[in-house]
Amino acid sequence: MADAMSSDKALKSAADEVSQENGKSRSVLLRQSKIVDLVRRQGFVSIDTLAQDFMVTPQTIRRDINQLSANGLVRRYHGGAGLPSSVENLEYTTRKTFSLTGKIRIARLVAGHIPNEASLFLDIGTTTEEVAKALLDHERLRIITNNLNVAVILSDREGFEVIVTGGAVRGRDRGLTGEATIDFIRQFKIDFGIISVSGIDADGTLLDFDYHEIRVGQAIIQNSRKVYLVADHTKFGRQAMVRLCNIREVHALFTDRMPPAAMCEMLAAADVRLYVAEDSFPSDPESVESNALRGKAPP
Repeated sequence: MADAMSSDKALKSAADEVSQENGKSRSVLLRQSKIVDLVRRQGFVSIDTLAQDFMVTPQTIRRDINQLSANGLVRRYHGGAGLPSSVENLEYTTRKTFSLTGKIRIARLVAGHIPNEASLFLDIGTTTEEVAKALLDHERLRIITNNLNVAVILSDREGFEVIVTGGAVRGRDRGLTGEATIDFIRQFKIDFGIISVSGIDADGTLLDFDYHEIRVGQAIIQNSRKVYLVADHTKFGRQAMVRLCNIREVHALFTDRMPPAAMCEMLAAADVRLYVAEDSFPSDPESVESNALRGKAPP
């Protein structure tokens, strides 16, 4: 009970920090998140349609679009908003705060499916960094990572063994990539590979922006007994240019909102288990996990 209360306080604190940092109320953050969702699903939405849907003035929607465009979450067009670039990812600082409460909920959910004394890979990504934080209450884990942020989070935990891969360090997010990274990963066979992606196409293709990062992700998949994909709802339908694999190749998807119906059917047909950490404000601690479970049961 104490751990749950502490986790809920962390969620509320995170939401409050993001809200204060951006100078926005929760209602504004929620509206802007929904605008991003609509753009992801439809490709383009007009200012007039958004103003009518959200019952606000066109000027308010223009301000929302300007802020989202400045953060790289949508592209501003005359009369509306469209998809951002498929060839360049958002800045790390933007990715770290966007959908933060959802990422924390996903992290708490996936951590509950990792037993003590397990071995795991954690790859590059802001969601996997939240997973690292959620694993700090575990015992005797052995972690291999190509993410220096993850290594820093976990390295002070007594009883953990943290192994950092070789490779070239990317200054923008402290990720390690390259042939040395891949060669290092191939030396192991790990219990759990926890991966993140930049986008999930409608046909289930997992996508990212960096070819070198994709090759590392493929090595993690090939050398893990079980592969857990962690992806918040903004990744559904998001476009990126480099293919990692199909979602059918993972054992479970952990997300913060129910995916589109077609993807749920695809997961069920492929025997991929789906876990949903309900999207709700931190004041609703009982709303944590849905019953959307299909296919392969984790240990």
